[in-house]
Amino acid sequence: MNSLHLSKRLQVVASYLPNSAQFADIGSDHAYLPCYVCLQDTRARAIAGEVNEGPYQSAIHEVQQQGLQARIDVRKGDGLQVIKENEVEQLTIAGMGATLIASILEAGKHKLERVSRLIVQPNINAIALREWFVHNDYVLVAEEIVEEDGHFYEILVADRQGADQPYTEAEKDKEMYLGPFLMKQRSKAFIRKWEAEAMKLRRVIRSIQQADQIDEGKLKRFEQQLNWIEEAIQGEA
Repeated sequence: MNSLHLSKRLQVVASYLPNSAQFADIGSDHAYLPCYVCLQDTRARAIAGEVNEGPYQSAIHEVQQQGLQARIDVRKGDGLQVIKENEVEQLTIAGMGATLIASILEAGKHKLERVSRLIVQPNINAIALREWFVHNDYVLVAEEIVEEDGHFYEILVADRQGADQPYTEAEKDKEMYLGPFLMKQRSKAFIRKWEAEAMKLRRVIRSIQQADQIDEGKLKRFEQQLNWIEEAIQGEA
C-alpha cells in the first residue's frame, strides 16, 4: 500500500469525502489516506494526526515525497488534540477498535462543532460507534463492509443532524448490532462475516451451557445475537 495504491478499506473511506474536502485523518500512520485524497483532488486539504513518533516521522516523509507540504499538515498528538476548533469539516479515523474511536471522539467532541461528516472504519465492535452517533447528534447515513486479506472491515459514515436516524423502533437493537444499511444490502462480505461470527457464538453458547454455574444473562444475550445473525443471513425480517 502507498499513497497511489490504497488498501480497499481506505479507498472506501476516501470515497465518502466530498470534493474540496477540508479534513483531518486521525491515527494517520504513513499519511497514505491524506496524500491519496490530495493527489486526486487538488483543492483538498488535510491534517494528518499521529501520536507515535515512528509513524509521525513516516507521515512527514510521505507528504514530502509527494510534494504536498502546502496542503497536508502533519501533526503529532493524541486523538483530536491535533486539530483546533472549527478547523476541519470532515474527520476520518480508520484501523482502530470502535471503543477506542468512540473514546477519541468523546474526548475531543468540543472540537467537532464544524465537523459535518465522520467517516470511521473500526476493526471490531462497530455497535459502539453507532451508539455514539445517536447520542451525539450524528446520523448514520451510509455503511459498507469489505473483505480484505481474510479480515472484514465495516466503514460507517455519519453526518451531523439533518436526516432521520436509520433505525426502526421495533428492530433498533438488532440494527445497531448488525448495521441498518448492511442488513439491507446483505453483501457477500456481510454474509461471510456473520456466518463466521455465528460459528463463534455457537461455541460460546455451548461453553456457557456446559458450565457448572450458568450465567443466564450472558446466555440470553448471546442467544439473542445468534438469532439476529441467523435471521439476517437467511434474509428474514
